[in-house]
Amino acid sequence: DLVRRQFTAPAPNCLWVADITYIKTFSGWVYAAFVLDVFSRRVVGWQLSTTMHTALALDALEMGLWTRRRDRKDVSQLIHHSDRGVQYRAIRYTERLAEAEAVASVGAKGDSYDNAMAEALNSLFKAELIRNNGPWTGIND
Repeated sequence: DLVRRQFTAPAPNCLWVADITYIKTFSGWVYAAFVLDVFSRRVVGWQLSTTMHTALALDALEMGLWTRRRDRKDVSQLIHHSDRGVQYRAIRYTERLAEAEAVASVGAKGDSYDNAMAEALNSLFKAELIRNNGPWTGIND
């Protein structure tokens, strides 16, 4: 855990936090993955899926990396912080972080406070979009 619950960064692309949340729909569960830049509070990457495979989290990460490359921003000193979910510990995911020269950081097992900033984004997403604009029939909604 390189973050130690200190969700501050001196500049953009120094610290990103990531998490996955569940959304109940009439046709089954939908999962949303987010990657958030701690400094700017900008969602740099996101993805939706009906499965919680590694590709869900990896697609959100790729979006973040792509937008930063497009804007000619350096992410070589990036710390990427998440919980210990299997998607974030998967070989494909950690290899992609290494390719981008980002350092992986994870909180303690079962402690949501160690990823509190990403958890707070999930709560806001659900409060402002999901609960207020539902009910949702499926992923297309």
